Amino acid sequence: MQLRMNNLKSMINKPFLFILAALISFSGISQEIIVTDSTSIQEEQELAVIKDPTSTSSRVKVDGVAAVVGDYVVLNSDIDKMYIDLQSQGVSINDVDPCNLAGRLLENKLYAHHAIQDSIVVPEAEISGTVDQKIGYMAQELGSMEKVLEFYQKDSEVEFRSELYTIIKENLLATKMQRTIVEAVEITPEEVREFYANIAPEDRPMFGDEVEIAQIVIKPEIPTSEKEELIRRLNEYRADVIENGASFATKAVLYSQDHSTRPTGGKITLAREDPFVKEFKDAAFSLQEGEVSKPFESMYGYHILTVDKIRGQQRDVRHILLIPDVTEETKQEARAEIDSIRQRLIDGELEFGVAAREFSDQEETRGSGGQLINPTTGDTRFEMSKLDPVLYSQVVDLKEGEVSYVMTDQDETGRPVFKLYTVTRRYPEHIADYAQDFNKIKELALRDKQLEAIEKWQAEKIGETYIKINGEFRECQFSSNWLKK
Repeated sequence: MQLRMNNLKSMINKPFLFILAALISFSGISQEIIVTDSTSIQEEQELAVIKDPTSTSSRVKVDGVAAVVGDYVVLNSDIDKMYIDLQSQGVSINDVDPCNLAGRLLENKLYAHHAIQDSIVVPEAEISGTVDQKIGYMAQELGSMEKVLEFYQKDSEVEFRSELYTIIKENLLATKMQRTIVEAVEITPEEVREFYANIAPEDRPMFGDEVEIAQIVIKPEIPTSEKEELIRRLNEYRADVIENGASFATKAVLYSQDHSTRPTGGKITLAREDPFVKEFKDAAFSLQEGEVSKPFESMYGYHILTVDKIRGQQRDVRHILLIPDVTEETKQEARAEIDSIRQRLIDGELEFGVAAREFSDQEETRGSGGQLINPTTGDTRFEMSKLDPVLYSQVVDLKEGEVSYVMTDQDETGRPVFKLYTVTRRYPEHIADYAQDFNKIKELALRDKQLEAIEKWQAEKIGETYIKINGEFRECQFSSNWLKK
């Protein structure tokens, strides 16, 4: 893997390579477990017997060890499975070099190995929670746990969970190791200036059209009667569990509207530091094993929760989520409200920022006058070519200060919301300019410096780590010195 970009033009269009875990993350069904299906070893092994992943029979084959990195192995089948993964995503594999795939796996093993050596710990709750989420997602997409096991040719959920646990733990270790390498890297204004000055004028990148966008969001109100009905239902479920010994997990499968945990009976493993909403964590850590909470509200809806097991700072809990719905009447009222706001904006009776502060139902943007923040860069500018297609269609033809038509969208629970957009400022396509694009250039300079740190770390650790490359992979022209020549 090329860790350093040669110039700003090449860097601007490429993601930050230190997030290697993204290459082997679980972003889709076909990607869930096929990229890093290897195991930790205590001593070097030349052969392993595994089930053939491309066969529907119970045959086994002798699988060669492609490489050893510290306490980890890369099997030949791991590279084969990466090809299968690429094919499942519709990617042509004709020009895919197996050496490049092997290099990716070698890097991941190196990071994971040294994460353990440096006593980097991945909390049990983080691993188990991720396993639960992935299994829940897969079961939802494929229809059932049985179909998941059939798809991945596993004999039992226990076997599948165990394998997925190992893979997720390794990926999390690798990611944390990478972050540890770069977290102390900082960039000074002088370094940014030097970085920019070292780019020849003809090599400076062209930044595409950019916009700053503000929005007003109006949400239909949820009737009190709807909230009361959901609380009544949750109290019924709670009473049946407490008084009659009914299974909480079964009720979660039958009734919960949290589709990510519903297939696993609402199960979640969490610790206090995990990123769950406050109301959920308060309930989870206020109960003893076997207790069932009273109904409580979060931004997602209404819950009841029970604690299955307490393990130190971690808890295995189950919950049932019911999401309140809006009525046709409240939807029409919300639509009439935003139509009125839009007309007042067009007539000049209101300024957009003032209207957002006064009327918008989205707390995250209301205080800033509806101004959107780009989650990728942390600033207010969005490249038009990278906008979500729906948002792009709303703002592409807007001049500065113009107001969009009303757009119907959905919130995080699937309920309808109504939105207005305006373009507060446009930045036409232009060659990178130090003053105008300082934040972007600073980001690129920092990225370059972080990549230097990773390159240096990797070279050092390859030199001091036991690494053996076997078979055909000894002929690879790796960009990193895996063969220690």
